[in-house]
This record gives sequence, structure tokens and C-alpha cells, in this order.
Amino acid sequence: MTLIELQDRIKQRLQEAAVELFGLSVEQISSETPPKPELGDLAFPVSFELAKLIKQSTGAKVAPRVIAEQLKKKLAADEEITRIKVAGAGYLNIFFDRAKLLSGFNAVRAPTIDQASIASLPVRPKQMVEHTSINPNKAAHIGHLRNAVLGDTFVRILKNAGNAVEVQNYIDNTGVQVADVVVGFTHIEAMTLDQIKNLDRSLPEGRSFDYYCWDLYTKVGLFYRDHDPNGQPNPEKLKLRTDILHALEEGENPTADLADYVATRNVECVLDTMERLGIRYDLLARESEILHLHFWDRAFQLMKDAGVIRLETEGKNHDCWVMPFESHTGTDEHEADKIIVRSNGTVTYTGKDIAYQLWKLGHLGLDFNYKPFRKYADSHVAWVTTTEPHSEILPEVPRPNFGGGVNVYNVIDSRQSYPQEIVTRGVAALVPELGRNASVHLAYEMVALSASACAELGIELSNEDRAKPYIEMSGRKGLGVKADDLIDRLEADALREVQARHPELTAEEKAATANEIAVGALRYFLLKFTRNSVIAFDFKEALSFEGETGPYCQYAAVRANSIFRKLDSESQVAAETFIQRADGDAEIRKQVAQALDGEAGTDIWSLVTLAARFDEVVLQCAAAAEPANLAKYTFNLARAFNLFYHRHRIIGEEDRTKKAVMITAANIARRQLTLALATLGISVPERM
Repeated sequence: MTLIELQDRIKQRLQEAAVELFGLSVEQISSETPPKPELGDLAFPVSFELAKLIKQSTGAKVAPRVIAEQLKKKLAADEEITRIKVAGAGYLNIFFDRAKLLSGFNAVRAPTIDQASIASLPVRPKQMVEHTSINPNKAAHIGHLRNAVLGDTFVRILKNAGNAVEVQNYIDNTGVQVADVVVGFTHIEAMTLDQIKNLDRSLPEGRSFDYYCWDLYTKVGLFYRDHDPNGQPNPEKLKLRTDILHALEEGENPTADLADYVATRNVECVLDTMERLGIRYDLLARESEILHLHFWDRAFQLMKDAGVIRLETEGKNHDCWVMPFESHTGTDEHEADKIIVRSNGTVTYTGKDIAYQLWKLGHLGLDFNYKPFRKYADSHVAWVTTTEPHSEILPEVPRPNFGGGVNVYNVIDSRQSYPQEIVTRGVAALVPELGRNASVHLAYEMVALSASACAELGIELSNEDRAKPYIEMSGRKGLGVKADDLIDRLEADALREVQARHPELTAEEKAATANEIAVGALRYFLLKFTRNSVIAFDFKEALSFEGETGPYCQYAAVRANSIFRKLDSESQVAAETFIQRADGDAEIRKQVAQALDGEAGTDIWSLVTLAARFDEVVLQCAAAAEPANLAKYTFNLARAFNLFYHRHRIIGEEDRTKKAVMITAANIARRQLTLALATLGISVPERM
């Protein structure tokens, strides 16, 4: 039995007792973990809720302690509970049978995270998570990494909570950013599609196509301003962007073909970057298909028919189709976000996103065509949308079942909160039965750099910038940090540490270990802060083996694994068999209970119960959509194991029962710590 199953059983018995004793129904019963293990394993404040309900229904005042005493009698007869104490003003504090539960926890085998494509799963309601969604005009930067790591970890959390999950990456291949790079290639570089392909093939090692586009995108910004960094854009040059946007939306023309090549190559590069962090996708949904398969036309007609949008006939939004919602501030700050179709006839991101959200939720009445885009080493396939009929591309392969989720989570930075609200309100207005909770915006704040990180990356700062708590990145100031550069730097720093600690390893082993440490450091650093926190990234802090870091958590798991490498298999089997027998053998159960008693035993028991709370934490993270809570739990578990490791000597212990108890506790902790790290997308190196 897992801890969460035991909690659920106790909660059910409390609900039954409330009906039997007071004729009252309590829908939700919460539980808490007492601050000290000597106060109990679980505390239930249900008596306070019942006191309120009794007063509301009868007018009588009944003290929560009196209610708690009556509930206590109903719970007393439970084989997993040794004692119940009414504490404080009316808390029900539960003390578990440690020997019995140790045996039960040891028997539970942690599930593995299924990363299989949703396309291979049977048709059933599913959660959908859209993340990364980088404009395919240049290389990914550190801000994109926060989006992708948050989204990927939330996907893992949802899967561990028992959900079917579809992972999508929205590719805005007909938007302004792609149009700007096309302007760069055609009007600055004066290159044709064939010349761009030749350039791509001839780029030197270390300068990939997305890096080339990164530099070109900066040049385009100067080009629009006539090379004056502080100048106003030249209207005639901006018209080049508008003309290209029209060509992209129309499709099937040389400009659209050139843009498609540029966008596709950038997507391939970005997927390479994300694969370095273990991040994958089920579907790449391209904006071009939303236009060319008439998703937008259908959504546009639905919005007009429902009166969700209107055509403005005067004012600054003259000839624009807008959504007439009030802004947050009562000012015109967000007026542009309400525009669905511009006066020049082009569709805004908000408009296309409404069509996309309707499809995600299965309420558009149309579907994409699909083709494979990338097959990973483990045979997982990332598909991409296409206008070509599926039967003509892959006649022998069943059509994938994408879309139609019961909930969609959109990982998009907080600066897009108002446009996302417009999208949510638009979808809810069109399909009121869905409500506003079907489409959830997982907002997050920006990633900045510490002054020391800027120095390590070779970014020169003014004295004024050095005095700031963090440095905001700005393409105009040259403060953009490419994701691959950041990962490379972390790997190089980690490699120096590995070489110092393990000079005996081969070059390949050192590199592999450094990669695992670097990825763990980066992912944990991006996850340990709540989504509404601005992050100031710092290399030294992220890679530290001490404190709340990925390497610290990995090191605890490495230590746990080292114990079991040193233990002979006979000792491990003997310990597991002995503890399992405690469930049915009264004498062994008594011995195990004694080993878990006292200060030392309570210390071991605290580690076991903390490890057993993994499932509960995952469910809480899924409900709150906050991966930072799992990062904090993982750190606390790693810290608890390290304390256990320093206080207890397993291999040299001569007492058979104590040794079996410690082996079992260590095994439960390392199993759950490894799973918690895996859910964060962090692997455990063989050594550190």
C-alpha cells in the first residue's frame, strides 16, 4: 500500500464517520504533516470544518476537540494505525504502525515514466501541453529554455499522476519574426532559396544555420532603422515585411517556399537543442496549416456568427476585426491584443491561436494532415502538420489521433498574459460549455543573468549594470544568450569538476558524466523558482554541489546507489525478505518496531515517510501546475538522505534487524529520489 492510498482510506472513513455521527457530508478532507515526527505521521483538521457545519445546520456550538474525540473512536480499529491523539484545539494526529508500513512501502515498485507518443495510445480523454513554441527564425535562447523545461517537467508530472498527455510545439512559421529573416535573406543578403541551401551546407562546424539566422535577425532590425540603433523604423522598409507576410499567408509561391525552408531548418536546430535536455514532442503544429487548411477561416466565421468579434468602422482600429473586451487597466494599453484581423487583412497571432485552441479541444470540426518529422533513437516519433493528404504520404500507417483534449495547458511567458486571456475568453464565448478552465495559461517570468554569468560569457557590462541585481537580456544591447552556448559552458565547467574528482575515468566517461551534471544543474535551476519569479541565472550557483541545486540532489542519489554497489546481493535479498516477513510474523514485526523506535528509529522513519510522499507531491504539483514544488521536495528528500547517510553505517551494522531496516529505508529513499529526479528530467550519474 502506498501512503496516498492509506491517506485516502482514512479520509473515506472520516467522511463516513461524519455522516454517521453528525449527519453531515464533508466533501474535501485535508491532511497535514506535523512539524515533528513525535507529534504523529498525519494530522487531520476535519473537526474544525465539522464544527462550522454543525453550527450552520443546527445553530449549536460544539468544540472541535469534542468532535475530534468522537471521530477518534471511529478510527481506532485500523491495522495500520497504532495510536490516535487529539492535539491542540482539535487536530486528529495519526501514528502509523511503522513496521507494517515499512513492509508495505518496500513492496511498492515505483512506476517508470512513459515517454511514448500519444499517437500510439488508445483514444481517451487526455491532457494537452503546448510548450517551447519558439519562433522559427533563429537559435533558442535561455528564456526559451525556461519555457521548454517547465513544459517538459509538467508533462512528466501529469504522466506520473496517471494522465494521458499529448505534447505540442506550436511553430509560428508565417509570423512577423520569420518574415523579418526572409527580409534579411532577400533584401540584405540578396540570396535565392538555392543560395540559402548552399550556405546552409557550407557553414563551418560550430556555426549552425540557426546561429547564422540569429545574427541576420539583428541586422534586419538595424536595416529597418536605416542602421541607426536609436532611429525610427523606415516605413518603406517595413512595407517589405508586410508584403512578405501576405506572401506567407497565401502560400504556394517562391517567397513562401524560401520561408518554409528557413523555418524548417530552424525548427530542426531547435529540436537538436532541446534533445540535449531530454525534451521531446508528439506534434509540431504549424501555423501555415492553420491558414491553408482553412482552420482560421472556420474560426473567423464562427466568431462572426456568434458576435464575438466586430468590424470597427472608425477610430484607430478602423477596418480591423476586434474582440470588444475591456482591458485590465481601463486604458488602451492592450488594444492591439484585441485585434483579430488587421486593417491590411492579415490575421494576428491572437486570431490564429483561437482557431488552434478550438482544434485542440475538439470543437473546430476540422483536422490537420500529418507526417513524421523526427524519429528519435528510442523510436519515439515527432509528427508535423502538413497540407498533404495523410493517405498519400503514409498509406500503410493509421492516421494519428491528435487533438481533442479535455484540458490544454499553454506554457507562454507572463508578458503574453493579456493576449492569452483574450484567447481564453474568445474560446469560452464560442463554446460556453467548455468554460474558461479548459484552456490554461501556464505563465512564467523572464530569465535574466547575474553579473558573474555575464562575465563568464564574455558580455561586457557598464558600472551601472554591474550594480543591478540581475541583467536583463536585450538583443539591441548584445545581451542575448543562445541556449546551446549556455549548455556548452555548463558542460565545460562540469567537465573540469569531473576531471578533478575522477582522473581515472576515460574521456568518454568524463564527458558523459559532465553532460548529466550540466543538464541536471540547468534543469533544476530553472525549476526551483516558482513560475512567477524572475530568475537571475548564475553558473557557480547552478553547478554547486552544496545547497539547493541539481548536482546536490544527484549526489545524494549517487551516494545511495554506492551503498547498494558495496552491499552484496545476498545481504540485500536477506534484508528485503526479512522486512516482508514483518507483515505476517508477530515476532519479526516486534523487532522491526523496536528498531524504528527511539530517536535513531524516528530519524529513519522520517526518511521513509518523506520518500513515501512522492505520489502526493506529484498530485499537488499537477493540481497547482507548479513544478517548483517538486523541485523543493526533491531537495528535501536529498537532504534527508544525506543526513541519514552521515548518521548511520549500514554496511558495518552487526544487528540483523537494524541492518535490514536501514537497507530497506535507504532503498525506498533512493528509489523515490531517482523517480523524483527523473520527473524533473534529471538523470543520476554513475559517479560524481
